[in-house]
Amino acid sequence: MDIINNLAFGFGVALSFQNVLFALVGALIGTAIGVLPGIGPVATISLLLPITFGQPATTAIIMLAGIYYGAQYGGSTTAILLNLPGEISSVVTTLEGYKMARNGRAGAALATSALGSFFAGSVATIFVAGSGPLLTQVALSFGPADYFSLMLLGLIISAVLAQGSVVKAIAMVALGVALGLVGTDVQTGQQRFTFGIPELSDGISFVALAMGMFGIAEIILNLERPESRSVLKTKVGSLWLTKEEWKRATPSVLRGTALGSVLGILPGGGAALASFGSYMMERKVSKGRAMFGNGAIEGVAGPEAANNAAAQTSFIPLLTLGIPANAVMALMVGALIIQGIQPGPRMVEAQPDLFWGLIASMWIGNVMLLVINLPMIGMWVKLLQVPYKFLYPAILVFCAIGAYSVNNNVFDVYSTAIFAVVGYLFNKLRLEPAPLLIGFVLGPMMEEHLRRAMLLSRGDPMVFVQRPISATMLAIGAIALAAMLLPNLRKGKDAALSG
Repeated sequence: MDIINNLAFGFGVALSFQNVLFALVGALIGTAIGVLPGIGPVATISLLLPITFGQPATTAIIMLAGIYYGAQYGGSTTAILLNLPGEISSVVTTLEGYKMARNGRAGAALATSALGSFFAGSVATIFVAGSGPLLTQVALSFGPADYFSLMLLGLIISAVLAQGSVVKAIAMVALGVALGLVGTDVQTGQQRFTFGIPELSDGISFVALAMGMFGIAEIILNLERPESRSVLKTKVGSLWLTKEEWKRATPSVLRGTALGSVLGILPGGGAALASFGSYMMERKVSKGRAMFGNGAIEGVAGPEAANNAAAQTSFIPLLTLGIPANAVMALMVGALIIQGIQPGPRMVEAQPDLFWGLIASMWIGNVMLLVINLPMIGMWVKLLQVPYKFLYPAILVFCAIGAYSVNNNVFDVYSTAIFAVVGYLFNKLRLEPAPLLIGFVLGPMMEEHLRRAMLLSRGDPMVFVQRPISATMLAIGAIALAAMLLPNLRKGKDAALSG
């Protein structure tokens, strides 16, 4: 009964005119930036942070949340129609969705994406409502050692689930942690790794790093590899799925929803990791796995459900632990702090209108997005026809304005340009930047909890294995890392023996 009463209270907050209006604005902006290639929720939310200053905290967070999960919906449209992912989590959708469009089933692919996303988002919202208060109670028993091990587990998972070489992913995580340590030591007041540059005394700008590596670097890559727009010249076709397609897509949506809900909770998880994980799982367990590579509907249904479920449940560690699960959640932390709110276990009691209002708004936002995406496909297709020569200069200008407006500092604009070049080079070297960004966010927080734990234990490192929660986290991380590294080591050994 408590959950029902709390949800009723939350809907009372979310259904106010102002909050409904900003939820709609967030959903529209999120869909638009998901559709448009070259800019994602990280850069967009960074740009819009200044306009949240004058808004109530609940209204501001509802809008930013709508942008985040709205981008998961919109990203599938350009992925299916253009083979160009508008959002990182939609990269996987291009693999089968574009093939379906080529086979004359673009409408079915878009419908599968929208309906799967709506189902997964709705289920994940219920999961957040049910598990959030419970995890809040658990979080109150966490100590510094437990928080450190939890964040370390998040970094390990982000490396293990990253695309490509695990060793490269671990190196990117380590680099992200190192970049996060640049600035002034909070405890000693000493500057470190600033190389005499005064602007680095407060650390590297997260907005500059995220915009450069994900926003502008993606623009450069897209311009370098212009994509064909021939799908736009063909009819989208019927949005209705055949009986066989329903039968094949439904289990994939259920599996994607379950996987995404779990990966969203884990620090280091998120929509992109969930969609990749779901695609890998579908290729192994779905009955239609023989069709993968030729337009398998399972390759659209599973990842799209997974990325939307993860987008919703990634709010759980933010609201209950005060720990961002991914880069977007880190920006949410910044938005809350700007509003004078410290996210964490006390948030349910201290800010019930924000906690329950946000959860209720997620379901409202999912209904809005279903309406926005299916009937308005034609409008989004027209938006995609905007010539690149007009689209990308506008995005670059807004990125520069956003980078500057955060601290009113030109140095951040220069930093954004530098990180854009670095991000471009990383892509060329097949080094995934997502683990770096997660390491950058969690690194300073890990250091803080590590030093607290060592201070409380008087320098005894055994505190990390003596506490059950911490020891469990470390054990899971070690098993996950070993499971990924051992096969590679075994292959190398066999190759050496055969040579």
